Amino acid sequence: MQIGSHLIAPNVILAPMAGVTDRPFRQLCRRLGAGLAVSEMTTSDARLWHTEKSRLRMDHRGEGAPIAVQIAGYDPSMMAAAARFNVEQGAQIIDLNMGCPAKKVCRTDAGSALLKDESLVAAICASTVQAVDAPVTLKIRTGYDRAHKNAVAIARIAEDSGIAALTVHGRTREDHYEGEAEYEAIAAVKQAVRIPVIANGDITSPQRARAVLDATGADAVMIGRGALGNPWIFQEISEYLATGQICPAPSHGEVGRVLLEHLDELHGFYGPGRGVRVARKHIQWYCQDHPASEHLWAMVNKVECAIAQRALVAEFFAAALRARAA
Repeated sequence: MQIGSHLIAPNVILAPMAGVTDRPFRQLCRRLGAGLAVSEMTTSDARLWHTEKSRLRMDHRGEGAPIAVQIAGYDPSMMAAAARFNVEQGAQIIDLNMGCPAKKVCRTDAGSALLKDESLVAAICASTVQAVDAPVTLKIRTGYDRAHKNAVAIARIAEDSGIAALTVHGRTREDHYEGEAEYEAIAAVKQAVRIPVIANGDITSPQRARAVLDATGADAVMIGRGALGNPWIFQEISEYLATGQICPAPSHGEVGRVLLEHLDELHGFYGPGRGVRVARKHIQWYCQDHPASEHLWAMVNKVECAIAQRALVAEFFAAALRARAA
């Protein structure tokens, strides 16, 4: 799939997720097969660009091209300025957030709240596209609520405004993450526009990825929650799409090795204090299906030291390997 001058291969993309798709996780997913990894959303409010939170979200050191940054906001001129600023910081693709269902985002008339105002969508898309030479993409839902599903209309506005590619999460803002994703709505969007369309929602296995591509005609799939604790999903989907073969699941030892590497990167990126707190959720995601994970989680929740946290995880996997060898 092509986004501007960038070839996205394989056509399996890591979704932007606040509090998750930081630089360590993006780099890990790219290493394990993601064709593109989009940053967690950054603010269009210039007053916040130099906070610690924004600084870390704009940190792309060591990332492979293309670097994709998502921005959120409601004002066309602010979104354009944010796009220019992020391109100056190294962004090569700008993604506009019109899909986030979170209350704290929507109550500022940003995220999926924008879907209620098609003229504002057009203004934001046009002003951002005109502001930067980098390709601009857009992420939306099928509508703000079930009574007002306007994804096709928004898609046509986006295409007319010069948007280079469109991601559709197959739910309305009202649905949040409940119920089944509506792939027929994504198919309708794909039929209505000529720009690449990326399907998002409930893609948690290689077989589901294949089925979604077939059902929607989309050019790529975007993986969000399916990658939590399972960054191998990108290489698994890519292999299945290319050959029809299912990759062997990572061994217990491989899961432990990758998790420990991930912890080291998080501790280094955030510092030992914040790094320990951020790492907790990842430990839970990686280990939730493994025996004795509840005991590990109880212990991990108590430690504040990066060295102790790493030691607990290392011993958890070592003990499991000893038990299997016994």
